[in-house]
Amino acid sequence: MNDKELIEKAKNGDKKALTELVKRYEQTVYNFAFKICRDKERAEHTMQETFLSMIKSLHQFSGNSKFSTWLYTIVSNHCLMLARSQKVRGFTPLEDEDGIVEEKNIADWKVTPDKVAENNELKNILDEAIQKLPYDYRIVFMLRDIEGFSTEETGKMTNLSIPAVKSRLHRARAFLRNELNAAFQE
Repeated sequence: MNDKELIEKAKNGDKKALTELVKRYEQTVYNFAFKICRDKERAEHTMQETFLSMIKSLHQFSGNSKFSTWLYTIVSNHCLMLARSQKVRGFTPLEDEDGIVEEKNIADWKVTPDKVAENNELKNILDEAIQKLPYDYRIVFMLRDIEGFSTEETGKMTNLSIPAVKSRLHRARAFLRNELNAAFQE
C-alpha cells in the first residue's frame, strides 16, 4: 500500500494504517532528530512528540507535498522547541544503566586502520562543530546539506523565506569552515 492510501485510511480512523505509517517513518524521523539533537534521549523524545503531532494533525495534511517533507517540518519544529525549553531550564543527558552510550560500528576491512583513524577523527571534529551550531542554523544545514532537500523545500519545512534559508546556510557553512580550520591548525 502506498503512502497516499495509508494516509487516507488513517484519516478515516484505520489504526492499522496509522501504525503502518509510524513503522514506515520511525527510522527516518529518529535519524533526522538524532542528527539535529545529537543525543539519543532527545532524539527519542522528539520522535515520540513528532508522531503524537502527526496523529493529532494528520487530517491537516493536504498532500501538496510529500508526506516525508511534512514529517521533517514537524521534527524540525519539535527540535527547536526542545532546544528552547532546555536553554531555559538546562539539560543533562541521561545515560543507560551502565553509564554507556551504545554505538555500533562494523569494521570495513577494505579500509586500512590509519584511514579509519583519520576518518573517525575528521568525523568527530565535524560532529563537534555541527553540535556547536545554533539550532536554527543546524536544522537548515542538516536539511539542505545532509538530507539533500532543495532550498525551497527547506524553506517550506522551516517556515523561512528562500533568502533566509540561504543566509542561514551560508552562515552555518562559514561557521563550520572556521571550526574545521581551527581544529586542523592545532
